[in-house]
Amino acid sequence: MRILLGSGGVGTDERRATYRSLMSENFSNCKKVAFVPYASEDHDAYTERMRGFSGGEIDLVGIHEFDDQVSALGDVDGIYVGGGNTWLLVREMHERGLIGPLRDAVISRGLPYAGVSAGANVACPTMQTTNDMPITMVPSFETLGIVPFQINPHYYPGGIWFKEDEDGSFLKHYGETRSRRVSEFHQTRDEPVIGLYEGSYLRSKGEHFELIGNKATLMRRGEDLVTVNPGTLLTSSLTTA
Repeated sequence: MRILLGSGGVGTDERRATYRSLMSENFSNCKKVAFVPYASEDHDAYTERMRGFSGGEIDLVGIHEFDDQVSALGDVDGIYVGGGNTWLLVREMHERGLIGPLRDAVISRGLPYAGVSAGANVACPTMQTTNDMPITMVPSFETLGIVPFQINPHYYPGGIWFKEDEDGSFLKHYGETRSRRVSEFHQTRDEPVIGLYEGSYLRSKGEHFELIGNKATLMRRGEDLVTVNPGTLLTSSLTTA
């Protein structure tokens, strides 16, 4: 399978160039790529924005534009699931009957898949490591399961510090860390979790996954955190290859 999963955080020219290069590579030889825009309310605008953001390198067609979206998956060469609100995305994917067909398109037919932020979350067995606000109910936490591990996008190590407007000094937030939140996930489930820093991607490479762009933190139930650098190869169980 050809899979590209990213955290987001493409606010610099260098990161945008990395994004476009990786997307172009992931969807090379694809004449038409189905874009799944359901993490946003405005499907048309989101699809058009991503066409422009991709720099014209990928021929994106919004899956929402088809009357029969399941059948439409038989006429595309790749699948790109955009970021946004994971709860909204998962609700729409379930209600439109897309979970099974999307999974089959990637696993059985071998269509290249890319997902950023929420789109990376839904590549996992469950959406339960999302950071997003639960703005709607979902029929199920089940997602595509095209990778056997979990992703926590937009991960950052340690606590939060914020700048005071008056004098520019930094103050500690004292809120819970992302690793603390993931440890709560591990109270009920065993899947290993990778916290992708902003600007980081996992790219499938044979039987392994290559970390690109930025660091990541590996979190396993009952074990210490492990930070890995770009260029690291990981197995499907998130151990170093």
